[in-house]
Amino acid sequence: MARTAGRLRALAFGLLLAAGPAGAEELDLIIRGGTVIDGTGAPGYPADVGVQAGRIVRVGDLADVAATHVLDARGRVVAPGFIDAHSHVPHRLVRSQGSLDFTQLLTQGITTVVDGPDGNFAPAEIHRLIATLSERGSSINYAFYVGHNGIRRQVMGNRPDAPTAAELDTMRRLVREGMEMGCLGLSTGLMYQPGMFSKTEEVVALAREVAPFGGIYDSHTRNPVFELLASDQEAIDIGRQAGIPVKLAHVKPVGLINQGLAAAEVELVEAARRAGRTVVADQYPYDGAATAALEEIVIVPGELLATAAKPDPGELRRLLADPAARAEIRRTSEQGLRGGFAWIKAVGYGSMRIVHAPSSPSLVGRNIQLLAEERRADPFDLVAELIVANPEPVIVTLGSVAEEDVRTLMVQPWTMIASDGAYVDPARPQGHHPRSTGTFTRVLGHYVRDVGLLSLPEAIRKMTSFPAAHLNLHDRGRIAVGLVADLTVFDPATIRDRSSYVDPAALSEGVVHVVVNGMPVLQDGAATGALPGRFVKRQAPPPR
Repeated sequence: MARTAGRLRALAFGLLLAAGPAGAEELDLIIRGGTVIDGTGAPGYPADVGVQAGRIVRVGDLADVAATHVLDARGRVVAPGFIDAHSHVPHRLVRSQGSLDFTQLLTQGITTVVDGPDGNFAPAEIHRLIATLSERGSSINYAFYVGHNGIRRQVMGNRPDAPTAAELDTMRRLVREGMEMGCLGLSTGLMYQPGMFSKTEEVVALAREVAPFGGIYDSHTRNPVFELLASDQEAIDIGRQAGIPVKLAHVKPVGLINQGLAAAEVELVEAARRAGRTVVADQYPYDGAATAALEEIVIVPGELLATAAKPDPGELRRLLADPAARAEIRRTSEQGLRGGFAWIKAVGYGSMRIVHAPSSPSLVGRNIQLLAEERRADPFDLVAELIVANPEPVIVTLGSVAEEDVRTLMVQPWTMIASDGAYVDPARPQGHHPRSTGTFTRVLGHYVRDVGLLSLPEAIRKMTSFPAAHLNLHDRGRIAVGLVADLTVFDPATIRDRSSYVDPAALSEGVVHVVVNGMPVLQDGAATGALPGRFVKRQAPPPR
C-alpha cells in the first residue's frame, strides 16, 4: 500500500514539472542547465542529463530533446547520488512506528545507504528488514553487510568462550547465506558484545567465506581508544589472511591519549597499500564520536534496583548519592557486567568531552578527565556528581577527536565519507549526533567551500564513485550513460549542515533535487512522496 501510494504521489508530482520542448525523442526526465561533476574526480562541465527507464541515457546538450519531466539545475551542481557506506538509519526506522521518513538523508543528497555495519545482523534479521522496507516503501536504496555479532549471538548467545567446531561451521554457513542473498561483505563490531569475545582466528575463518563472492571486510575495530594502531592492524591482517579488501570504519584517533596519531594511522594504511593490500577507510567530519547522556554510560547492577527495569533519573540520583551503591555502580560501569561491554571501559574518561549541559553551560567543551584533575576528583565521582547536580542531562561525546586529525584523515585519497548516522526523532533529539543529519553537507559546505580542504570534485568522488567501486555497486556512483539514475542536484554556494550537538535534528540546506532510480524523490528541497528505493545487491567485482 505504501509503495502504491508513493507512486500515485509521484505521478501527481510529475504533473507539476515543466515539460521540455517538443521533438522526435522524449525522455522520462531531463535535468537541465547544471554543472555536471561526474563522480570520478574530474572537473565539472556544463551539460544536461537525460534519464529513461531509470537509467542515464544522455549527457550533453539536450536543448532539442523533450522530456515528460524537467528539473532546473541552472547555477547548481549535478552529481551522482551520494552513497553512505556506514549507516544505521534503515533498521532504526523499521523498528520505529509510522512511515519510513528518509528526509534527513535526502536533504543531504544521499540516495543509497549501507546498513548492518558493526557486525549487527544475521541473515534472518536482514531478510526481515528487506521485507519490511519493501512492503512499506522507501525513497532511497539500501544494501546490507552480514554481521559477525548478529551471527555469533544467534549461534552462541553472549558466551565469552571460543566456538566449538560445530558452532564455527554454523557461523560460516550463515555468512555464506548472507552473501548468497546479495550482502556486500562481512562486518564486525569487535568493541561490542559478543564480538569482543572472539579471537582473530575466528573472524578470519568467517571472512574467508565472503572471498568466493568477491565480498569485503568492514571493521569497527577491537579497541580503538587504548590500542588504536594494533586494532587497525588486526583488521588489515584479517583482510590479508582472508584475501579480501578491508575498510576501517569511522577512522579517527579518539581521546587525549591518541591526539596527533592520525599521521601514524595514515602510515599504517599506506604501508598495507604499498604491499598490495586493498585497505580503505570511512570517516564522518566531526570532532566527536557517539554521544550519550552521562546517565546512559553508568551501569547499575540489577541487585541494586527495586525492579528489573532501568532506574529512572530519581532512583539513579539516589543510588549515586549513597557511597556503597556508588562503589558498585563504579565497578560495573568501569569493568562491564561480567566483563562485558561498558562505555567507560571502552573509551575512558579522557575521550569524553561535554557537548551540551543546559543546567551548567560553562561545562561545555570540557574534557571529563581534565576536569576531574582540575577539581582533584576521581573521574567517576565527577560523573556521579554531574548526574546528581544537574536536573537536565549532561551530554558527552564518547570519543573526542582533534580537528587537525580530522583533516589529516579527510584528505587521504582512500578515505570515503560516511555518516555512522541513525534516525534522529525530532520529538526526542537529545543525545543524538549531528552526523545523522549533516555529514555530507558539512563536507561540501564547510570543508570544501569554507575551508578549502578538498576540491569539490574530490569531495564528490569520496561520496560516489569511490564507495560504489569498493562496495561492488558498479552500476551507480558516476554520471555516465547506461548507469542507474541516482542523482543529486545542489547549490554549491548555499549547501551546509545545520545540525549540532544541541540540535541534531536540524535538516541540511542547499540540496535542491534528488533522483533515485530515475524518479525525483526530492524537488525544490521537499520530499515528493515517491518510493522508488530498493534493495541493491552486491555485483561481481571487475576483473583485475
